[in-house]
This record gives sequence, C-alpha cells and structure tokens, in this order.
Amino acid sequence: MDSRKTLILSGMGLNCEKETAYACRRSGASHVDIVHMLRFLKGDIQLSDYRFLVFIGGFLDGDYLGSARVGVNRFKYSSPDKMDLEAELKRFVADGKLILGICNGFQFLVKLGLLPEEQLAFQQQTVSLTQNHKGIFENRWVHLAVNPSNNNVFTKGIKQMYLPVRHGEGRIVITEKAIQEKILSEELIAMSYADQKGVPTDSYPENPNGSWQNIAALSNKKGTILGLMPHPEAYNHYTNHPHWTRLTFSEEDGEGLLLFKNAYQYLDHLESP
Repeated sequence: MDSRKTLILSGMGLNCEKETAYACRRSGASHVDIVHMLRFLKGDIQLSDYRFLVFIGGFLDGDYLGSARVGVNRFKYSSPDKMDLEAELKRFVADGKLILGICNGFQFLVKLGLLPEEQLAFQQQTVSLTQNHKGIFENRWVHLAVNPSNNNVFTKGIKQMYLPVRHGEGRIVITEKAIQEKILSEELIAMSYADQKGVPTDSYPENPNGSWQNIAALSNKKGTILGLMPHPEAYNHYTNHPHWTRLTFSEEDGEGLLLFKNAYQYLDHLESP
C-alpha cells in the first residue's frame, strides 16, 4: 500500500479542498484524492485504500449551529450500510492511520465521537463546539501554544504556531466534570490559544472564541487523530502571512505545512496492516 495516499472529503458546503490538497502534496503526499462526501457514502471509495483521511473546513450545510450534527447524521443514515462504514472507521483508527479535522472538520470529529474519547464512530458525543463567546464570526490570525505533554503525531517537535482562524462556532464546551478531568489527566489538549509570547490565555482576541481551557486543538489518546479550529492549510506559503512584506522568512513553506509533514513522516514508518 502507498504509505502516503490521502483522502480529502469535500462537498455539502465544505470549500477548503484545493488548498488542503496543495498542503498535502507540498508536504510529500504521493497521491491525493478529493472525493465528494456523497460519493464516499455511496461506497464508491474504499477507505481501506488510504492512510490519511482529512475532514476539511468551509461552510458545511450552511455553517449553521448544528451543521456538523447534520453531517454526522448523513454519515449515520445515508450510507447503504452504516454498520459497514462504522466498522471501516474503527479499522482505520485501530490500524494507526491518521485523521485530521480542520474547523468544520473538527466539529465533525467531535460530533462523530472520534474526539476526544476514541469512541470511534456514531457514539454519543462528550464535547461540543458551539457559538463563539462574542457571538460573531472571527476572521483573524492567532498565536498557538503546543502542549509538549500531548503525544499527537501532527505537532511533534513544534512549540508554537501562528495560524488563521475563520469560524463562528469554535468555542469548546464540556459540561461533564469527568470528561474535563479525562482531557486534562490524559493530556488530550494539543494546542491552546496564546499570546505573542506563547503563553496560553483566555483574553480576547488572542482567544477568539472563549473555549474552555483555551483549547484550539484536541487529539485522541493514541495521538493519531487531531482536530483543530485554526487552518494550517491556509498558511502553506510565506506570502500567506499577514506581514509577509515586512518580515524575513527562512523558507518558502508556511509553518502550517509542519503538521502535514509530520503526518507523512509518521506514515512512512507505519507498518501495513
């Protein structure tokens, strides 16, 4: 099997497939397929043929509150046999393959049950992403502190990042104390909103949405699934940076590609199931 073969699901309002595919190819993907979600649910594409699955951002189902729930229900009820799809997702995760969810994709993974508890598919969600604290759509760049105690594949070796956010529903809400304790004790927070010095903060606008514990990204305990609200694919070249004309950059690639490069390096050493 091609260790770097990547599947990006698109359609239904999602609109970041081109830049995500570019980020994957620029980071070393040997083969990238952009597939409409309905084709995937029809069974035209076999998930087992891939090692990297990306749920992208955009405006899923109009980006209304609960749009990710609509998307999950489509997964749950629109496929010819939802138990087969559930089993495929479980095998994909169990085999150590990678899943990345960006913005809408993060919302999708949470409501699907894949984050943060590794319920794997179609289970009761334990975390929610809801309307930003200020009640407005946030389109800005944010500083991110990477949690050194989190073991996810994507942020390995990274201490800080600077990435754009563009969302209206990015606030992490967790009502059950047991889930809060689990996330903290198992170090499932992958990245936090931070100030310019890299110190996590709940101050606005450094924290654009008011997430609990300033969470910008969560991973599963195994470290093979990452969901984040910022858009790494949108910082794929140094000229994406808002101050690129005033700063000096050491390389052409934007730092958002670091997440994708880490993913493919990991996949190169993943044994075939």
